[in-house]
Amino acid sequence: MDRVYGHRVMRRRSNEVTSEAALRGARGSAALAGADWALEEVRRRTDFGAEGEPRTVGAALRLTAEAGQLLSIWRQSPLRVLARLHLVAAGGAEGDEGVGRPRQSGEPVDEPLIGSDLPLPDADEVAGRLDGLARLLLAGSEAPALVTAAVVHGELLALRPFVSRNGLVARAAERIVLVGSGLDPKSICPAEVGYAELGVAPYMAALEGYASGTPEGMAVWIAHCGRAVELGVRESTAVCEALQRGAA
Repeated sequence: MDRVYGHRVMRRRSNEVTSEAALRGARGSAALAGADWALEEVRRRTDFGAEGEPRTVGAALRLTAEAGQLLSIWRQSPLRVLARLHLVAAGGAEGDEGVGRPRQSGEPVDEPLIGSDLPLPDADEVAGRLDGLARLLLAGSEAPALVTAAVVHGELLALRPFVSRNGLVARAAERIVLVGSGLDPKSICPAEVGYAELGVAPYMAALEGYASGTPEGMAVWIAHCGRAVELGVRESTAVCEALQRGAA
């Protein structure tokens, strides 16, 4: 992370690197949600309101754009930000059934890539754990930013607090933590690229480790998140090199 921030391109063209990282991160997050499009297709397409994969890609793009606007609110009310992220991801309006609020008892969850092997907590457990997560974030921690981001990401995936789009929301929340902590203040290192590169199966295996609650399982998840950030750094370094050569 320090090396890419020290790249000479960052002195003059950091906004371009940030924009490119946002696009590539959105593409990676959408791929993990089942819409694995080539980067150039994401650049070219405009039909993000169509059902199926286009809506998933559109949701990822909207979340990436929205996340950077929510840092100040996150520091005061993480749960309010999570509700806003789901509203943006779902593409609905406040008051739409199941949109922008934690799911209620008996409501189904549409998260097809998370299999039945990962138990789905009931609504009461979701509410309690969300409250605990918010209190932890507001109180602050001496844990490294990467660990905090991994916990936020893992907890939201394990809980699946919304009726849909939980994966997209969880990865956007991780991005907010990485930026807000100062680890990646310009949002130039898209961990989502790393998760997509590592693949869905390892992602889910690591998540099962988190959900187990064991020290060993947590270590597997945090290490997986760290590797994804490392690969995101590599991606942005390549963008910097391309800009330096005048190829992008």
